[in-house]
Amino acid sequence: MKQYEQVINVMDENGGFATLGYLNENVDVSNWKTKTPFASIRRIVQDERFFFKIKPGLWALKNYSDLPKNILRLVEEEKYDLDKDKKYTHYYYQGIIAEIGKINQHQVYIPAQDKNKPYLNGKLQDVISISSIPQFTYQSILKSIKSIDVIWMNSRNFPNSVFEVEHSTKFKNSLCKYHELIDFKTNMIIVADERKRREFDSVISLQAFSKLKSRVIFCNYKSLDDYHLNPYKYSNFNNFLGRN
Repeated sequence: MKQYEQVINVMDENGGFATLGYLNENVDVSNWKTKTPFASIRRIVQDERFFFKIKPGLWALKNYSDLPKNILRLVEEEKYDLDKDKKYTHYYYQGIIAEIGKINQHQVYIPAQDKNKPYLNGKLQDVISISSIPQFTYQSILKSIKSIDVIWMNSRNFPNSVFEVEHSTKFKNSLCKYHELIDFKTNMIIVADERKRREFDSVISLQAFSKLKSRVIFCNYKSLDDYHLNPYKYSNFNNFLGRN
């Protein structure tokens, strides 16, 4: 069987789509005569005869006629204007962030209202490890942060990192949540399209958020996708963020 046929088979068995990470884990490359099989997989999925890109790191079979509805909606949302609400894209990146958190040995929390939202061929609840935030501080703070898109808790039940995925909102709501954690040594990350960086810079520069300006990191989708594809390129997530 040719290499591209192996990739097609694995993707077909997964419902006609797959992340590059999934392909790297599930395509049997033991007989491939190459020292860089994962680079070969990246090259193979770019063959437009057989595959098309849904998002960076997420690919589908070109002739597959029965992709799951949430994957089809991801495809459709790629055509939307920048500021139009992209809820399935939002769920997708919540799931990606949750998976990265688990790779980094963190407990992963996602708000209760999002647990049944679709992620790839399952639900977001499939990639979380805790259903409530540990009682690490005052109830008033816990109440304010419980709607944060993804929270990683460390082994001592303190928040290691918090993430908000932003599409059509104006960042202020997320930053207000983050302000509640100003006294904790917590990574605060905004995940958004690179085209929204200038808007983020403008909002974070407001006097109201002066204490957060040096704390909150803007991470674009492509950077997050690249990390998800090859997390072991970095010693840890802080190294990826440039905080080591």
